[in-house]
Amino acid sequence: MNIGGPARHVTILTAHASPEFDAVLLTGETAEREGSLESEAVAAGARVVHVPRLRRALNPFADIGAIVWLYRYFRRVRPVIVATHTAKAGTLGRTAAWLAGVPVVVHTFHGHVLDGYFGGLTTSFFLLIERALGRVTTRFIAISPEIAADLDRLRIGRGKVTVVRLGLDLDHVIDGRRGRLRADLRIPADAPVVGIVGRLVPIKAHDVFLAAASRLAERDPNVHFAIVGDGELWSQLHEVAHAAGLGERVHFAGWRADLADVYADLDVVVCCSRNEGTPVSVIEACAAGLPVVGTAVGGMTDIITDGLNGLLVPTGDAAALSAAIGGLISDPARRSSMGAAGRKMVLERYGASRMVNELKQVYAELLNRPAAKAAAV
Repeated sequence: MNIGGPARHVTILTAHASPEFDAVLLTGETAEREGSLESEAVAAGARVVHVPRLRRALNPFADIGAIVWLYRYFRRVRPVIVATHTAKAGTLGRTAAWLAGVPVVVHTFHGHVLDGYFGGLTTSFFLLIERALGRVTTRFIAISPEIAADLDRLRIGRGKVTVVRLGLDLDHVIDGRRGRLRADLRIPADAPVVGIVGRLVPIKAHDVFLAAASRLAERDPNVHFAIVGDGELWSQLHEVAHAAGLGERVHFAGWRADLADVYADLDVVVCCSRNEGTPVSVIEACAAGLPVVGTAVGGMTDIITDGLNGLLVPTGDAAALSAAIGGLISDPARRSSMGAAGRKMVLERYGASRMVNELKQVYAELLNRPAAKAAAV
C-alpha cells in the first residue's frame, strides 16, 4: 500500500465493491521511506488482511512463503475472483490463485517493469514470467490505451486485455489554501514554484528534474523547486541538489497529506519519469488547475495533450524539460488556460465512480462465462 496510483486504485475499488461484491484487500509490507495508504483504505471502509512475507524485494524463501500463505487462504475462503495489482503481488497472487483453482483471475497493469527498470537479462526473465502467467490469467486490465498497446507489443495477454482508465476521488486536491506550503518551506510568496510529486525512486528521474532546475535557476533568479515525496533516493538527491549549487532554491517536503494546499502553492507540476502507467500526480495537478510538463511515456500522453493542458518533452532531456518549464513560468496567461483545460478533462475522464462501474461490469461478464460458473459451484 505504498503511496501511489495502485494503492489509491485498490482503496477505491475495495471500498465501493458492495453491494455486488464482498471484497477483501490483501496487502504486503511497505518498504522503508515509501509511506503507506493503508490507514486511508481502512478509513474508507476497506477490509484489509496482511499477507506475511509479501514484500517488494525479491527473496525466494519469503516469496514461496507468501505463495503458500495465499494458496491456503484462497482454499479456505474460496473467492470467485482474485484481482492482483503491481508486478510482485501480481506474480505471487496469480500463482497462488491458479494453484487454488480460483475461477477468475484478473491482473491490472498500472504500468510495467519491462522498460527502464532493469537490465536486458533481468527484463527478459520477467517478460517470460509475464507471458507464462498470461496463460492462467482470465483477463488483463490496462489503465490506459498506451499500456494496452505496450502489452500487445510485448505479446502479453493478447486477446485478453480490457482498458479501464484509472479513476480517483479528486475533491481532496481542489481549492487548496495558497501559502501554507510556501510558509512551511520558507519560499517567498511571490516566487514561481515548480513542483514534482512522487516516490523518490530511479524510475521517476528526479536527477533529470534537478538538472533542469539547475539550468532554469541560472536564467531565473526567482524560481524555486519543491520535491514532494520520499523514498530510497532521499539522501542521494540532497547530495545531487547540493552539488548542482541549487542551495536554498530546492525544497524537500517529504510526504504531505495536505495535497490540495501543496498544489495550491505550485505554478507548474513536472512528471519526468522514464516510464509511467497513469501518473496520479499528473491527474491531481490537472484537477487542481495546474499545467503539467511531462515526458512522452506510457499513459502520460493519455492525460496530457501537448499544448492544450501541458507540454510533453523527450525522456531524459534536461534541456528540453528546462525550456518547457521556463516557457510556462514566463507566461501566466498560458498557465491559466492550460490549467482550466486540464481540470475539465480529468474531472470528466478520471472520476472514481466511472472506474468502479466499469470494473464491476468486467467482473460480472467474467463470472457469467460457463467455465467460471462451473468452477465456482
